Amino acid sequence: MEEHQTDSGIEIRPVYTAADPAEGLEERLGRPGSAPYTRGVYEEMYRKRRWTMRQYSGFGTADETNQRFHYLLKAGQTGLSCAFDLPTQMGYDSDHPRAEGEVGKVGVAIDSLEDMERLLAGLPLAEVSTSMTINSTAAVLLLLYELVAEKQGVPSTAINGTIQNDLLKEYIARGTYIYPPRQSMRIITDIFAYCRENIPRWNTISISGYHIREAGSTAVQEIAFTLSNAIAYVQAAIDAGLAVDEFAPRLSFFFNAHNDFFEEVAKFRAARRMWFKIMTERFGAQDERSKLLRFHTQTGGSTLTAQQPENNVARVTLQALAAVFGGTQSLHTNSFDEALGLPTERAAKIALRTQQIIGFESGVTETADPLGGSYFVESLTDEVEAAAWRYIEKIDELGGSVPAIEAGFPQDEIERASYEWTKAVDEGRKVIVSVNRYSEDVAVPSDIFPIDPALERNQAQRLAELRARRDDAGVKAALEDVRGAARGTQNLLVPMRESLKRLATLGEVSDVLREEFGDYRPSR
Repeated sequence: MEEHQTDSGIEIRPVYTAADPAEGLEERLGRPGSAPYTRGVYEEMYRKRRWTMRQYSGFGTADETNQRFHYLLKAGQTGLSCAFDLPTQMGYDSDHPRAEGEVGKVGVAIDSLEDMERLLAGLPLAEVSTSMTINSTAAVLLLLYELVAEKQGVPSTAINGTIQNDLLKEYIARGTYIYPPRQSMRIITDIFAYCRENIPRWNTISISGYHIREAGSTAVQEIAFTLSNAIAYVQAAIDAGLAVDEFAPRLSFFFNAHNDFFEEVAKFRAARRMWFKIMTERFGAQDERSKLLRFHTQTGGSTLTAQQPENNVARVTLQALAAVFGGTQSLHTNSFDEALGLPTERAAKIALRTQQIIGFESGVTETADPLGGSYFVESLTDEVEAAAWRYIEKIDELGGSVPAIEAGFPQDEIERASYEWTKAVDEGRKVIVSVNRYSEDVAVPSDIFPIDPALERNQAQRLAELRARRDDAGVKAALEDVRGAARGTQNLLVPMRESLKRLATLGEVSDVLREEFGDYRPSR
């Protein structure tokens, strides 16, 4: 008999009836905007305000990315999202030997305050929110953003945005870590405390399941490992002396949207309900905002195919609909040509238009949680939640996320899931249109986004000029203050801010912390 399962291996029955959702459905379901938030964090959801349409962009130089930001805002985008190149993510300046060949390739190169000024030139920082996908160097990029806003006359209390700042998932799935886990946790909690005092409207962390899913996890593993990481962050902040309701309202999440439509909807609904329970029962949060799982969604990059890339428009539409039915607060839709290279302007506009068509033409925004009460969706939400709790219980038994990561537990589980998926595709049990079924021999499109080979040389030249005219003695003194804070208990962001204001580079600040905290080298 043929098996029918979700991508997480949950069995799908041929038909669902009123008897299928477990008893107590009404209590688990609630109403939109009310505990336990299964049906959404706001009462009317998209009737009052649609999700933020936040297209991810970043490449080459700060000037080039600034032009793309203006292009997308003119096309109707409602929030900014910035990608940084690998040297920036790893704490290396563009002229460092390890940066060779990577400058500006998968995001924008940012070495200094002057680069950040060019990146944000002419953008309304008091009005638009900005998400920055940055982790190990998140404190540096946040401080640079604050300093640019200050130069533009926008107070830090007025700026609004998000830094990803999720290091635990780097050790699990992505690899752009610098420092060991426990030192990284200190930087993260220092960011929480700094923003509470100085940048109160900023989302201090975007706890990310996206990259866990891109590494090959199932939907169940994605929310289980993400929420376990979130538990670790909350506990670390409490251990550092912060009260839960002082920082938890600014926590946010970042999830993936894949092709298994109903399981994806169920995943988002289950995650909201689980977070409410975690914050209420485990951490005793009193502020209702601390209990809301607010999340950004990006459609699944790993689902895109280089073969017949135009088909990716359909995949992205399906995934975006799942995110909207699941109640996302903001959304990035991938461009159809991303399996070939950086998005072209044409593809980026089609991706944004996909969101706009869903938001303004489809009618799905007219009522909150339109799939709520579906026998199938409610049963699947329950099953996804139960399976995710089993993973969280296992991680708790191992001592929490940090010890579990050090033991390799989530990494092993993701590797196993990825292997099973790949095997199913290779054997034809999982159909990927244009890859293992309905394939064609076609030429690779010729309009792949170009990267200027002179970019790296020009960026290094700008750095040399900056170092030649800045006050080196002042920079060195400020960097020594960073060193002193790293050795002591002072909030690291205070001396880091002064260093960056004096034109210390991202690499120089990161090197001081490397010298004090060490480089992380996994033992397995």
